[in-house]
Parts: sequence; structure tokens; C-alpha cells
Amino acid sequence: MSNTNSNMFIPQAERTGSPKELFFIWFASNIGILGVVYGALIVGYRLSFIQSVLSAIIGALSFALVGYLSLSGLRSGGTTFVLSRAVFGIRGNLIPNLLGWLSLIGWLAVNVVTGTLTLLSLLGLLGFEQSAVWTVISLAIFVLLILTSNLFGQDMLVKIQTFFTYVFGALTFLILIILIPKTDWTALLSMPDGGWLSSFLPAISIIIAGTGISWSIAAADYSAYQNPGNTGGKVFASVTLGAFIPLFFIMGVGILLSTSVPDLASAANPIQAIGQALPTWMTVLYFITALGGLIPQCIISLKSARVNLETLNIRVSDRTAIGIHAVIMILIPVYVLFVSEDFLMNFQLFLGLLGIGLAAWAAVFMFDYMLLRSKSGYEARLLDNATGRSFEYRGVISWLAGVVVGFLFTNSPFFSGPFAKGIFQDNSLGVLLAFVASALVMTVLTKTNSKSA
Repeated sequence: MSNTNSNMFIPQAERTGSPKELFFIWFASNIGILGVVYGALIVGYRLSFIQSVLSAIIGALSFALVGYLSLSGLRSGGTTFVLSRAVFGIRGNLIPNLLGWLSLIGWLAVNVVTGTLTLLSLLGLLGFEQSAVWTVISLAIFVLLILTSNLFGQDMLVKIQTFFTYVFGALTFLILIILIPKTDWTALLSMPDGGWLSSFLPAISIIIAGTGISWSIAAADYSAYQNPGNTGGKVFASVTLGAFIPLFFIMGVGILLSTSVPDLASAANPIQAIGQALPTWMTVLYFITALGGLIPQCIISLKSARVNLETLNIRVSDRTAIGIHAVIMILIPVYVLFVSEDFLMNFQLFLGLLGIGLAAWAAVFMFDYMLLRSKSGYEARLLDNATGRSFEYRGVISWLAGVVVGFLFTNSPFFSGPFAKGIFQDNSLGVLLAFVASALVMTVLTKTNSKSA
């Protein structure tokens, strides 16, 4: 079992959290207006209204993966990629850990781009002409807002997320209620069914890649602070429902809004496109709400990125860590905003490529916990640099199998997998295949090797 006295785990004195706190953390992290764009993306796969709603339900329910992986943190008191060392080995864990860090940084950059565009649109309403100078100023302001969150501890983080849940959740609800009547119901209900394999599954895969799978790498980072006496069922339900409720509702409005803003899924500035569909008197409040919805996501990403940096054995001062993340948070948005202005193309490309490695990792971590750790726990010696195994080949082989399968069925501007044809072309189905392949290999290797890791 895990050694609660080890520095690999959160100290017992700090493990006082309740499931309700996890509900607020994950609810606040999913009230971003960008969920509306997800809804528009679903419709973009030429699905009927019923198929689109089913896609939104299944996509949002992918947070059940985050809910289940949160149990590992509850049981052990360890953060995600510290626990992952037991599954992959100390060195074997480095590449998945690096991908996890890159994903968090990438999500942070995506949200910074969105926040910058939102702030730029707000300034435009206030009479400031949009220009490169104001874009840079907007970027600097938003980055500064996010960096200040790095000063907060877990208790303050919970309070902030609770505040955002109530205030900006209510404002988001109000704005979405105003958007719903703009739906062209005749056009929406007359959309024909799309292919279940050629359209429905790809639509689900892009949502899952950007939601449940992407956030699975942060699952235990917050449940590790839970009181170990809390029940697993309550933790699972709090995480899953906390994320599902706002995400499904907001994606649903995106589906409805796609009829009145048909170019939403391809807009260079989707936040501004949504704002143009609102009454003039409501637009300023909308942009403020959109900014408020983005901040919790950035806080989660930045906090977990800082944790991941440490598990990569990159131990630097808080000031240096802030500097590293600040530089990255500025350089990536600068590229997106000034060099490659196709926002959603970069967004989907980012999700698809990183999603393969993360899906394979999530499957291995999940099935290792399900088959082994849920019963035996995590031993501190397996997590420590000095005493842990360099490679746990069961986990490494399973992860590599999933990655290879995923890329074989994926195409991108950089490469094209030999099987990325037909229903696998130009979508994220490779992400789902990577998860399934890693899960199968991990199960077989675990069942055929009765020796516990």
C-alpha cells in the first residue's frame, strides 16, 4: 500500500478536501464559451439534430474517465504523473509525462489565444481600433492575469473556482438563454442523418480528445487533496457531473447556434462571431463573461503544468517556473495570432496529434489502476527516483502499441498514416483506436503476468 509518510504523496494534514470541492473545480473549468464552438464543430460533421445531441452527450460523458482516474489520487494522495511512475517506470514515464506537460501548455496557449481575441473584441466595442499593438497589449494583460494564479494554494484555488462557478456560470447561462431563441428550428430539425461511422464517430472523437482525454492527465492532481475517508462513488460523481453539466449544456447551445451563425466553426475569431449574434446591449457583458469562463481553465492548466514540470525532474524555483511558462504562453499565441491565423485548424491539429499519445497513456494508467492498484495501492518505492524501476515494460509496451496504432490511422499536414483512409481520413478516430489498443495490450500483459508491479 502507499506510504503516507513519503514525500511522494500529499501530506495527510493537507488532505481535507470534500467531493463538493471537486465539483466546483471541474464545473468552473468547463463553463468556457469555447464549448459553443465544440457544438458547432459537431454539426460541421453533417449530423442530424438527434445525432448532434447524442454526440454532445457522449463527448461530455468522457469526463467519466477523469472521474475514474481521480480515484487513484483519492486512494493514494499522489498526483497524476507521480503515480504514473509505478505504471511506466521512472524513465519510462518521462515521455508520457512530457506529452502531458505539452498538452497542458498547449491548452493554456489555446485559452490564452481565445482570451486575447475576446479582450481584443471587448476593446473594439469600447472604441479602440483593432491593431497589432492592441493585440499585443491584450495578450500581455491576459497572460498577466493567469500568471497571478500561480501564487494561489489549493484552498484558495477551490474558493476561486467556486466563485467562478456561481458568478460566471450564472452569466453564461443568461447569455445562452438569449442565444437559444435565435435558433432556426426548421433548418435544424430538417438536417438529414450523417453516417454513424463516417461522421458520428469522428465527431465524438474530436470532442473526447479535447475534453475527457486531455483533462485526464490532471485528474489525480486535485483528488489527491481529498480526505481519504471520502467514498470513491462521491468523488467519481462530483468530478463527472461537475464537468458534464456545463459542458453538455454549452455544447448544446453551440448546436442550436450553428443555424444562426453558420460560419461559427470556421471563424478566425469564434468568440467575436458569437458576440455578433447578441443584442448590442448584451455584447459587453458577453465578452466579460467569456473572459471569466476562460480563467478557471487556465488556472487548472497552469497549476498542473507546474506539477508536471517537477515530475519531469526539472526542479526550479517558483520564479523560474513562472518565467518558463510565461515565455511559452506568449510565444505560441504570437504564432497563432500573427503567423498562422487559422485558429480552429491549429486547434484541431493540436488536439488530434497530442490526443493519440494521451489516449494511449490514459488507457494504460486506467487499466493498471483497475487491474492492480485499486487493490494493492501505490508503493512509495516505485515512485521515487532512487528506488523505482527505470522501465516498467508492461506499461511502456502497451503505451507504444496504442501510439503506433493511433498514428497508423491518422493523417495530418506533416504525415499520413497508411490506413488513414475512408472513415479514418481527416478526423480524430486514431485517438479512440489508440485508447482501445493500449487497453487491450495492457489487459493481456497484466493477465498473463500475475506478478504485481
